[in-house]
Amino acid sequence: MTVSIDTTRPALPQIVPPARTSGTDGRPLLSVEGLSVSYGGTTVVRDVGFTLERGRSLALIGESGSGKSTVAKSILRLLPAGESAVSGSVSLDGRELFGLPERQFRPLRGRLLGYIPQDPSSALNPVRTIGSQAHEAAALTGESDARVRRRDILSVFERVGLPDPERVYASYPHQLSGGMLQRVLIGLTVLPRPALIVADEPTSALDVTIQKLILDLLSDLRRDLGISLLLITHDLAVAAERADSIVVLKNGIVEESGSSSQVFSTPTSEYARQLHADVPALNPDRYRIQRGAASGTTPADASPAVEVHAATKRFRARDVDVTALDGVSFTVARGTTHALVGESGSGKTTAVRLLLGLEQPDAGRIEVAGTQVHGQTSVGLRGLRRHLQLVYQNPFTSLDPTWRVSKIVREPLDRFHVGERADRARLVEQTIEEVGLPASVLSRRPGQLSGGQRQRVAIARALIVRPDVLVLDEPTSALDVSVQAGILELLSRLQREHGLSYLLVSHDLALVRQLADTVTVLQRGKVIESGAVDQIFARPKHAYTRALLAAIPRTSPGPGHPIA
Repeated sequence: MTVSIDTTRPALPQIVPPARTSGTDGRPLLSVEGLSVSYGGTTVVRDVGFTLERGRSLALIGESGSGKSTVAKSILRLLPAGESAVSGSVSLDGRELFGLPERQFRPLRGRLLGYIPQDPSSALNPVRTIGSQAHEAAALTGESDARVRRRDILSVFERVGLPDPERVYASYPHQLSGGMLQRVLIGLTVLPRPALIVADEPTSALDVTIQKLILDLLSDLRRDLGISLLLITHDLAVAAERADSIVVLKNGIVEESGSSSQVFSTPTSEYARQLHADVPALNPDRYRIQRGAASGTTPADASPAVEVHAATKRFRARDVDVTALDGVSFTVARGTTHALVGESGSGKTTAVRLLLGLEQPDAGRIEVAGTQVHGQTSVGLRGLRRHLQLVYQNPFTSLDPTWRVSKIVREPLDRFHVGERADRARLVEQTIEEVGLPASVLSRRPGQLSGGQRQRVAIARALIVRPDVLVLDEPTSALDVSVQAGILELLSRLQREHGLSYLLVSHDLALVRQLADTVTVLQRGKVIESGAVDQIFARPKHAYTRALLAAIPRTSPGPGHPIA
């Protein structure tokens, strides 16, 4: 669901924040010095230091395991008691946090130190209404009158762009979209007017346009209220555009720090240079040569790998007919990558389900390699699916955690009765090598692998029956930028070597520009425009497409770009 934020927002309720020093002595709001954290004798953060001035923003960036979340939890004093050892100094508003007893630190949470967690769906109690939980945040303002607190809650909901605040107040979390839930959390965080907000990957699970709305909202709130922001992210393009300064972490150590423009324009460490090279929004042409090589191998008279013609699908929801797809048409040429883009609810997933034969269209025609998908018998559909495989979005949930990798990769061979047992074992080893994994992973289970390794296993499982078409459903959205780059390199190489055709489903326009040859833009089940990626990105005809492209983080950080 797309929700526009009215630029003529009402003022936040007049809430008097708790007394704190004015900062006229020139000291920073947040000062971290010599911070080290260890678990069970293993040091995960070593001698980290940085400062954050009042009203400014700082991004902690790095891959998974770099220590950025541990640093944030240290500042918030949320590290597991008895399991961690912490040394160093963290000072907030001139007050040393590590030396404070819990009874003195607890009142600072919410009032002086706000926190926006990564996953809004798990941060809210599913069996309580939004309003009942909001009163806990409103109580931090010191207001005792429940009617006044309710008025303040509704006012802040309106301020953060939530439509119909009364409905949101009465709703349960599952009745709201991810973007709406994230705005609820932001509103409740700023309601007590904290001096500092720690935002842990606040937009990682959101569509690109909703991401921009959330980041613009934080920008407005910082400007209006003078709040400082500590942004934890692995999205370097967001950090480049939105932060005043950046601290780059690797294996718990500060690799480099400085202003946003300095770190991204002239990175001094090899690690920061590699991170910069891996960001899709900062390097839009990285895979252009590979795409050209793959596309150039396609015969001019070859029939399309996939053809969707005037597909329409309706669903019945609460006695109302909902049109998920309305006359959608697109073609995937052999050996090329075609992208479906659009916000949540645009119809991307429905199109994929129709293509895989999991749903039947109400009208239209869908063909794979000239064979019509719907109307097939179960045997015919089974044979068709051998040539059409799916790589799921989340490698953490798409693999059976009880199976070893060898069984996971071999399963399609067993189901399609491909080759003899010895042939299957040999093909499993060959395919694992093709996706860049050592043979040693075959004896492991998914829980013993990293996210990038799991996604390579998922690609191997899809590839092993030698399909003609791979459907890539947000194949890198759950991965760090450097791991994502490795997966994209792999997909580009496999396409060149095997002549694969890809249907890429993504909300990441920067990734689409890197990987796709052609693109179809969907909005509310309709095709807004379609064509070559270079053409659509350079000369978009529709305002919706222009809005999607405008939401891509800018590639040149500098004055006026950071959150101010």
